[in-house]
Amino acid sequence: MNNLKKTLGLFWMLLGPASIIFLFMQALEKIGLAAPGVDQTNTALQWGIILFIFIPISAGLVIFGYYAFKGEYDQLPSDEV
Repeated sequence: MNNLKKTLGLFWMLLGPASIIFLFMQALEKIGLAAPGVDQTNTALQWGIILFIFIPISAGLVIFGYYAFKGEYDQLPSDEV
């Protein structure tokens, strides 16, 4: 089970930056496809908000994956009271 946690930790560490790169590519594409003027400004604002919200989530994935990869979750607390 600990090997699975470490493997998934590596996966989370790779998923964080990959998702941000994908979102930036999508944002540039969608902003470029919008009609010039107000539509392009609105699209840029929407994507700016999406990226502003998702970057900390992606950073959290990387941190979580780092701790999982390092083995911090190998011994979870027991249910004993």
